Amino acid sequence: MHTLDQSQLSNDFIDCPIQMARAIQLAETVLSARPNPRVGCVLVKDGKVVGEGWHAAAGQAHAEVMALNAAGDDAKDATAIVTLEPCSHHGRTGPCSQALINAGVKRVIIASLDPNPLVSGQGVQQMEEAGIEVYHLAQFEQAARKLNPGYFKRREQSMPFVTLKLAMSLDGRTALENGKSKWITGPEARADVQRMRLRSSAVLTGIKTVLIDDPALTVRPDEMLLTEAEQSANRHLLEQAPLRVIADSQMQTPGTAKILQAEGEVLIYSVKESALLDVLSTKASVQLVPETDGSVDLRSVLESLATKNECNDVMVECGPTLAAALLQAGLVDEMVVYIAPKILGADARPLFGITGLQSLEESWGMTIIDQQQIGSDCRLTLVPN
Repeated sequence: MHTLDQSQLSNDFIDCPIQMARAIQLAETVLSARPNPRVGCVLVKDGKVVGEGWHAAAGQAHAEVMALNAAGDDAKDATAIVTLEPCSHHGRTGPCSQALINAGVKRVIIASLDPNPLVSGQGVQQMEEAGIEVYHLAQFEQAARKLNPGYFKRREQSMPFVTLKLAMSLDGRTALENGKSKWITGPEARADVQRMRLRSSAVLTGIKTVLIDDPALTVRPDEMLLTEAEQSANRHLLEQAPLRVIADSQMQTPGTAKILQAEGEVLIYSVKESALLDVLSTKASVQLVPETDGSVDLRSVLESLATKNECNDVMVECGPTLAAALLQAGLVDEMVVYIAPKILGADARPLFGITGLQSLEESWGMTIIDQQQIGSDCRLTLVPN
């Protein structure tokens, strides 16, 4: 495989950055292709785009096959620009590398190798052995990874990408002292949260949130403010809700909890041996994990979600205790914080259950990577330093 950087782009490759940007845009057509990665493909021949495709859902045509079908006979001697290395193994669908070979494509340009050990480098090798020129467009490597942070992390580290979602008032409070919190944020922010749930593989909460707030944690399409085109592109996600997960060390989840009554799969992580015989096992799956300081070991929970449930992206919606535990364990990849222009008062509930800091040097530093106004609220996206 040859590497192309900006200085090496000759006349044959001069439009590659534009076409790869388009392939990335196509990959973004869907919010998620869980547990698969989002992939886009553009087929070009004689300077003209003859086919485009993207991967919509597991079990459906991959981006390359969709583009080849659109191109028809024009695929022969064309150049395929793909955001991720074409797969080379038989899964729910056939190998894309072989599809490109069969179609007579003469050149393939990728933004990144696939971290899946069943594919990584093998798709490139298979195409090169068939006489196809394969190039790596190095300048788009990070953009390709950004398309699928959870997929890359799961494949490379056996861990999901963890997003901690929080909502607070201007004075950093999440609920009144009496527990009332509906609604701190406006409808636009709540719609944004619904879309975040939709693109997640799993939504994780703690037992305290279940007992205090009794959330269903379901995906509610009518609240998402999706356009008809967005609804059509993400129909498979709307039909298959993300896994809902409870960290419940002592199996305190009541059988009447809304999270158990709503449709969809629920998984409870516990350390209590008798949990496997509990009546809740008829309503939810139960998984035992090691104990840490009397609670479920959160790293074990996340490793299990990645390896056993193929979860790429885990969204956490929880109270101050679990939020603090995840942050202190170094398990948060990204925080999304919605700030409402309200003041709830000093006796209201805090965002994090972190106490005992004696100096500013002990404080938890964050870097803001994005900020947007969502309706009347502000959304900050941050990463821990």
